[in-house]
Amino acid sequence: MNNLEKLIAKDLLSIKAVFFRPDEPFTWASGIKSPVYCDNRLTLTSVNVRTDVENGLATLIKEYYPEAEVLMGTSTAGIAHAAITAHILGMPMGYVRSGAKDHGRQNQIEGRLERGQKVVVVEDLISTGGSVLEVVSVLREAGAEVLGVVSIFTYGMKKGLERLAGANVKNVSLTNFDVIAEVAAEENYIKKEDVERLIAFRNNPSDESWIKN
Repeated sequence: MNNLEKLIAKDLLSIKAVFFRPDEPFTWASGIKSPVYCDNRLTLTSVNVRTDVENGLATLIKEYYPEAEVLMGTSTAGIAHAAITAHILGMPMGYVRSGAKDHGRQNQIEGRLERGQKVVVVEDLISTGGSVLEVVSVLREAGAEVLGVVSIFTYGMKKGLERLAGANVKNVSLTNFDVIAEVAAEENYIKKEDVERLIAFRNNPSDESWIKN
């Protein structure tokens, strides 16, 4: 756990952008019971947390993707983060729609993107990786060289890691599930004995045995 991972973990917990409830699980649309609720859009309405997040994303881009020429946000959650981070870095940005418009120029990529440009995708959250990989695919089809992804938070789920690796997509996150679980225990948001249950969920979300612990 590095200082930035811990700082962002504390930030997300403080505004309940990541909220743990292992004894009263949330139910996902898929029916899976989850001990965690995540809404990183809340970072936009907290000035201090938003500042930490955008400066953190800028730091990751400079460190891991120094050749980046343009940032592309995912629609909709990544758009604001891409815009603010691009402003900090003095870079152009755009975003990728979930589907092409049915009017006008029928764009799916908004903003100017030249073939061969080196792109970093900005995403708020990585779980199974499906949505961000769709964005990467659209950008690649448009001729962009996608250097990788930066995100605020990743679950580190096996399915997501395998999907990203299979598509040859690198992701760097400000913080991750394991760090936030550990910090949540340190800060008394959850009991220390709950951390093992949370990691069991992360390792296999479809196995609900962690609920009975």
